[in-house]
Amino acid sequence: MKYVDEFRDPSKAEALLWQIEKLSNLLGKSVKIMEVCGGHTHSIFKYGIEEVLPRAIELIHGPGCPVCVMPKGRLDDAIAIAQNPNVIFATFGDAMRVPGSKTSLLQAKAQGADIRMVYSPLDSLKIAKENPNKEVVFFALGFETTAPSTAFTILQAAAENINNFSMFCNHVLVIPALKALLDNPDLQLDGFVGPGHVSMVIGTDPYEFISQHYHKPIVISGFEPLDILQSIWMLLKQLVENRCEVENQYNRLVEKGGNQIALSAMNKVFAVRENFDWRGLGDIPYSGLKIRPEYGQFDAELKFTIPNLKVADHKACQCGEILKGVLKPWQCKVFGTACTPETPIGACMVSSEGACAAYYKYGRFSQVVKDREAKRERVRV
Repeated sequence: MKYVDEFRDPSKAEALLWQIEKLSNLLGKSVKIMEVCGGHTHSIFKYGIEEVLPRAIELIHGPGCPVCVMPKGRLDDAIAIAQNPNVIFATFGDAMRVPGSKTSLLQAKAQGADIRMVYSPLDSLKIAKENPNKEVVFFALGFETTAPSTAFTILQAAAENINNFSMFCNHVLVIPALKALLDNPDLQLDGFVGPGHVSMVIGTDPYEFISQHYHKPIVISGFEPLDILQSIWMLLKQLVENRCEVENQYNRLVEKGGNQIALSAMNKVFAVRENFDWRGLGDIPYSGLKIRPEYGQFDAELKFTIPNLKVADHKACQCGEILKGVLKPWQCKVFGTACTPETPIGACMVSSEGACAAYYKYGRFSQVVKDREAKRERVRV
């Protein structure tokens, strides 16, 4: 298939759903599948995939939203840098409205901080060239999907000797997060729909530990409706056949060994942090990236004094449990009432990839979703 409408063909979707129903009946039990990526979560709700799946299949939404997993303390650090009067702070739009402990980047901008939304780190490098008397800092965040662009920008800044430019690095790694989830006794999963964009960079080999050590199947998936349905079918087929393998549904873009050029740039610029604090998951060893000492002139954490404090989440917000897959967004006591996209309390409601934002936008008023959840509860009892 070449065109996007081919990946949204209703007749093909019906055929896949028939096969999924058949496999579900053969299994004869409830199945919990976690889609790791926030992009998958939004596709699932946008196209109504969860509503048409067999009742026995439950989708759990994982910590694949990079803005959502950012702890409040790191957001406070970013805001502290941005409030420096000699700083132009550049960031992706998703991070602008995420609340820190006292304010957000958007509120700091309204109070006078020079904070600008950009579409790539290279945009921030251009701003640095245009403002040689200012310190320009880019808020670098995201999984392995966005880390290569950060690395290439630092290499470009070094090549051009742009000294008024730095990065506040908050890149995180998906594999340690998956391991932390699998080690959590409160979360019982039967398989994973693996992240497509991350896998374009790292390939499929790094996921082998999931099948070999934890004996769980994983299928790397694209983001269109037929991609996700086919991936669920592939997972169920593995379960029916009692297999645990890493399979690649997204083979039109994902290669086994990943993108070697991107990985090389990342390895050149970044080192792995010993610990990084994740919202909801806590400290996960070797799960974050930092800038190597040889590129220390581009490290904002070395250029600026930051609070560097751990800050607890809002007491009413249950983002952490949602990111771990323990709760569904609608089970949070402030979801859709005190916490909405217009008045967000937690990051999961702010980000375009957040599970709460997806539920609110596509599923909050769906009686079908509510009925399905009620039926699942009766089955469990």
